[in-house]
Amino acid sequence: MAEMKQIWDPLRRKEVALTPEERVRQGFIAFMLRRMEIPAHMMKSEVGFRLGQKQFRADILVFDRSARPLAVVECKRPEVELGPEVLQQAVRYNMVLDVKYIIITNGTHTFMFRKKGATAAEGYAPLAEVPVYAEMLR
Repeated sequence: MAEMKQIWDPLRRKEVALTPEERVRQGFIAFMLRRMEIPAHMMKSEVGFRLGQKQFRADILVFDRSARPLAVVECKRPEVELGPEVLQQAVRYNMVLDVKYIIITNGTHTFMFRKKGATAAEGYAPLAEVPVYAEMLR
């Protein structure tokens, strides 16, 4: 039986199984480190949390300087279409996390949204440009 390939996760600081979704997650972590200038110590991958009686897992969480969740990233395999149900999944997570940014990606397409007002109830607006960490903190 062939051994599963591994990839280094700099956030979990360990080798993890290289699944199609993990390839997307690691590619997006690299993008966030380089392009979005998010410090590695301000991100975590595979973060578990509860919503009611159910246990969920956020693919990537970005934190602000006060260690509060700032952004949630939902990663899907490349063949998964980023339709309304994927966005709804991230919005459901936000009922617990209350982040300013929601990002969904399948490695080919990425959509970023920013909270319109002070509360998530006011909704999220799509972003035309990729923000850097310093802008996200404002």
